[in-house]
Amino acid sequence: MAHNTRKYKFEIFTDVFEQNIRKGVFRPGQKLPSVRELKQQYQTSISTIQSGYEYLIIRGLVESIPKSGYYVVNKPDTAAHQPHAVHQPIAKDPVFTRNLELITSRRGGHRVSEFNVAAPGDLLIPQKLLLRTMQQVIREQGAGLLRYYPPNGSPELRDHIIQRAAVHKTAINPDELLITDGALQALYIALASVCEAGDVIAVESPCVFSVLEVIRVLNLKVVEVPVSPYAGFDIDFLRIACRSNRIKAVLVTPNFHNPTGILLSDEQKIALLAVAREFNVAVIENDIYGDLHFHGTRPSTIRSFDDSGLVLTYTSYAKTLASGIRLGWLAAGKFMQRAEQIRFALGSTVSPLYQETVNRLLADHSYDRHVRAFRIQLARNAHHAIQLISENFPEKTSILTPAGGYNAWAQMPDGTDMDHFYKQCEQIGVRFTPGYTFSFSGAFDNCFRIVFADKFSPERIAVIRLAGQRSRSNLY
Repeated sequence: MAHNTRKYKFEIFTDVFEQNIRKGVFRPGQKLPSVRELKQQYQTSISTIQSGYEYLIIRGLVESIPKSGYYVVNKPDTAAHQPHAVHQPIAKDPVFTRNLELITSRRGGHRVSEFNVAAPGDLLIPQKLLLRTMQQVIREQGAGLLRYYPPNGSPELRDHIIQRAAVHKTAINPDELLITDGALQALYIALASVCEAGDVIAVESPCVFSVLEVIRVLNLKVVEVPVSPYAGFDIDFLRIACRSNRIKAVLVTPNFHNPTGILLSDEQKIALLAVAREFNVAVIENDIYGDLHFHGTRPSTIRSFDDSGLVLTYTSYAKTLASGIRLGWLAAGKFMQRAEQIRFALGSTVSPLYQETVNRLLADHSYDRHVRAFRIQLARNAHHAIQLISENFPEKTSILTPAGGYNAWAQMPDGTDMDHFYKQCEQIGVRFTPGYTFSFSGAFDNCFRIVFADKFSPERIAVIRLAGQRSRSNLY
């Protein structure tokens, strides 16, 4: 079906003028009809004619001479008739490009049910709350939102973050808190504050692709520490690794690890911190899912047990509010001096609108009310996802039951043709995150992540069932 391209009113004469100028009918330097003459000729408004002349000026075809009128420029822009420039090919990393496509949302194209994007779905985002709060902030603060904010963030926002963390037994010194442009920037700052190129760090395995990319960009070496389905982060393995390597930092997600959803106990967190103290290793703690617990009270942070300054804790509101809210924070501990310098070098301030919006949500407890409802929905979705995988995928498929967050980790039976499985998923319109994106080693080829942070519509349920049924034929 043909679609009409929207045309502006002034194009009734600008199209004609442009053709006449380019063909030489209107000669360079020739005076053009006045606004009033064209208004009469084309039976339109003065503003339409003025807009048309402004368009021709922008195109480089016409110039305006004060108190005289409009003239054809002496050298009209004829770029449209010039040969197109030949661009040199731009080299890209095909592995990065492929993995980025696998973890991000596909806009346009055929309809796909996406379980591969670690972000809340449109139906679970508190759209009305966010937009209403943003409108209130804009009305009240106006042009103040267009100016630079303090480099380390809004003082009021920082106060609310510190107060809320204290309720959950995490003490943050105001002098060590940085507001960041999301979690990945916070991670980048933390790693760059502790490490230099070539240093060795310990990371969870499996580990999300975005984190692995930050590590690669900083040119760091990695020891991958196994995350057991039952015991979580292998602290004994970390201790052995510290004895044989000069590890500068350990990067860990103790609360609802992505992709497994595993929660470390307080005893495990204390034991991990003890290893870090023994070997003077910085602990970079990702607490991005900490608010999204399914049962009981909010889990503790490793930070809550630390008095050494070795722990750098970061989080973001993109996972709990909306992916477009690019606002997070980093408590940098004893590494604050370097972290503050790096933060400034990356950009002097985070969006004032986002800062004031989140500040308002924290101040009136709207954030906590939203998170309570969000947690309940996520717990239901987790149960639904696990049930669908268990009932429809091959008999020996295993899936971990997450304690919070919105990721579940599934492992297919040995002998499954995973390439064929993913091709069939594309054909039926469903996407999971392949396990090989979660490690530099490709150790999780038989695994995939399913994100359950959106409503389970009948269509989404149907494609999971179909993917499971198709996967039964993928065994060698």
